[in-house]
Amino acid sequence: MPAGTQNRALGILLDDARAGRPVHVEHIPARPGREVPWPPWVPAEVVGAFGARGISAPWTHQAVAASHAQAGRNVIISTAAASGKSLGYLLPALTSVLAGDTVLYVTPTKALAADQLASIRALGLPGVQAATLDGDSTRAERDWARSHGRYLLTTPDMLHCLLLPRHARWSGFFSRLRFVIIDECHGYRGVFGSHVAQVLRRLRRVVAHHAPPAGPGERPAGSRPVFVLASATVGAPGDCARLLTGLDAVEVTDDGSPRGPLAFALWEPPLTDARGEAGARLRRTATAQAAELLGRLVAENVQTLAFIRSRRGAEAVALAARRSLTPDAGHPKVAAYRSGYLPEDRRRLEAELSDGRLVGLATTTALELGVNVTGLDAVLIAGWPGTWASLWQQAGRAGRSGRSAAAVLIARDDPLDTYLVRHPEILLSHPVEATVLDPANPYVLAPHLCAAAAELALTEQDLEIFGPAARQVVDDLTRSGRLRRRQAGWFAIRRDAAAAAGLRGAGLAPVRVVEEATGRLVGTVDEPSAHLIVHDGAVYLHQGDSYLVRRLDLADRVALVEPGDPGYTTTARDVTEVELHGELRRMSWGEAEICFGDVQVTRQVVSFTRRRADTGAPFGETPLDLPPRQLRTRAVWWTVSAAQRDRLAAAGVDLGGAAHAVEHASIGLLPLFATCDRWDVGGASADLHPATGRLTVVVYDGHDGGAGFAERGFLAAPDWLRATRAAISSCDCEAGCPSCVQSPKCGAANHPLSKRGAVALLDILLGGCAGS
Repeated sequence: MPAGTQNRALGILLDDARAGRPVHVEHIPARPGREVPWPPWVPAEVVGAFGARGISAPWTHQAVAASHAQAGRNVIISTAAASGKSLGYLLPALTSVLAGDTVLYVTPTKALAADQLASIRALGLPGVQAATLDGDSTRAERDWARSHGRYLLTTPDMLHCLLLPRHARWSGFFSRLRFVIIDECHGYRGVFGSHVAQVLRRLRRVVAHHAPPAGPGERPAGSRPVFVLASATVGAPGDCARLLTGLDAVEVTDDGSPRGPLAFALWEPPLTDARGEAGARLRRTATAQAAELLGRLVAENVQTLAFIRSRRGAEAVALAARRSLTPDAGHPKVAAYRSGYLPEDRRRLEAELSDGRLVGLATTTALELGVNVTGLDAVLIAGWPGTWASLWQQAGRAGRSGRSAAAVLIARDDPLDTYLVRHPEILLSHPVEATVLDPANPYVLAPHLCAAAAELALTEQDLEIFGPAARQVVDDLTRSGRLRRRQAGWFAIRRDAAAAAGLRGAGLAPVRVVEEATGRLVGTVDEPSAHLIVHDGAVYLHQGDSYLVRRLDLADRVALVEPGDPGYTTTARDVTEVELHGELRRMSWGEAEICFGDVQVTRQVVSFTRRRADTGAPFGETPLDLPPRQLRTRAVWWTVSAAQRDRLAAAGVDLGGAAHAVEHASIGLLPLFATCDRWDVGGASADLHPATGRLTVVVYDGHDGGAGFAERGFLAAPDWLRATRAAISSCDCEAGCPSCVQSPKCGAANHPLSKRGAVALLDILLGGCAGS
């Protein structure tokens, strides 16, 4: 941004009142950087290579983290986005490779691996033979990496399903492995994070197996590898490192990097004339608002990223923004970026954003992480991204070259978003949360113990690596026939045990999206999402093009589509039944009770609704015939006594509507207290639940075995439910709206709901809580 045009991006957005105005703008001042000399152990050729790239000296946090790692201490760097964390691990890693060791770099996304590879190669250091190993790698590329790679960049998925199961073929690499770099580790949360934690424990075991005996004066093999973790600012980074690796790590959190001034705007879209369920007025959708703002910024040549919550939304925003611009005969200035694209499409988009041919990009979290895209003047965030770590990570992509920039959080018509933009003091000053994951989840631990036993015989000593819960799980696996006990240890019955365990979902193969007339592969969708976004009759968006799904064939794992824009969007609805199987913890609030325990959830997508693209207003529902899906998970639930229920009924409260409204609003507010997204959890409510005989509200983790979110809700129940009451009571609507008690994924069409009853129910519930 040229001098004299400070916060030009925000000025452009404020120039047209038709799009509404922000409810708050926070001006975050610039901060100077703190440089220190290069550590004396860094080779001259490494210093020279970075100097040629314009880096004359490291920032304080980079030098401190690098020196800890070089000394053999596990370390986690937890500083802001664009603070240069990569130099903190590159210094010891490159030094080690030049000395003859190997380095393993693990990243959650292929895009970040490709970007890091380009950065390493650009240094031009002879002897640093770097290669990526991911799902896009050809057989020839994999063979070269195994034979010649000294700095290997991969994903947890490839480590899980290729490197560890075939570790004998990679013995040369593992025997010299000095450093394991876990980049963007704050993204490893919930069930995915728990899976990755077990993959890293399997890695420690394999490396120890291949490590040569220690020579005189050398560190023992058990001290390898050294883990270097890089994270956005998170709460308790040392705990995050310990949960992921099973090892203690030094925390480096004092950020010495400079920062340009940032204008952070909180934007609430205006109300429209459209009416939703129960006649409530609807606000303009966050995606429609983002598309308009993105189009206006791109028209003024302001390079902008728009972070959109869903893959479908990213496509819709890119398409709408492109339509708002004067056609450019040379090249479209706006595109979408998300998972599911073919490899060549992803690489092309990354290159075009980097070199400036793309001015606007609507993306999912696939580009949230530290891909080195410079010169971004603005970031639009369409809806609360789920965690404070993600919020600041996304906002930090603006002004990455040190210039002033703008970030805009656009509120969805949703209880949490509305609450946050109306309470900027909470949004902008809340401490970043700790990462939530549970490596001891038996549904996570069991497949990894099987995979470990297929890699190497599993011994009693090995069980210590996997934690105190491992012995019970191993006994269960032995009884069920998945493991077999021999004198040398436990062995897996299946040699391909890793293939049966998926890290990012149900472990099933993705559903292919195929154009019916031509057979062309359009993209892929994971199996659970297929029920929701490529069901019969769904509108599916891909790279700005719209397709109508003709048929979803779950048996063949294919969705057949035809191109065309019907002029509307679709959203699926599901119904849920929850059985309470056992309490693990309980606390009494007077006559009311709050419980945490095991549940079984049955969910089924039963219909879909057509909605106007601009407002989200529904105008037609179509039934679907899809099979139910079951999961055993964990939940928090609360009940009120029969006497409390009678008092509510005597006051004229619609009991079912009140419980239903509290269910929706509490799910919406849970991300304030657990590192989750509202789509990571689900809920159910009943005036009289058959398992409790009481009015009951249930909020459950949406993953087998639980993900830790419901337990966080249980532990934070007083603050969580007080915030829920505040969000409902402070909403301007009369009878309930999407900003307070209505839910976009309600299987009962948001009926019945009672806003007044929800406040009364929460008052009775909280009345027995100490301190209320």
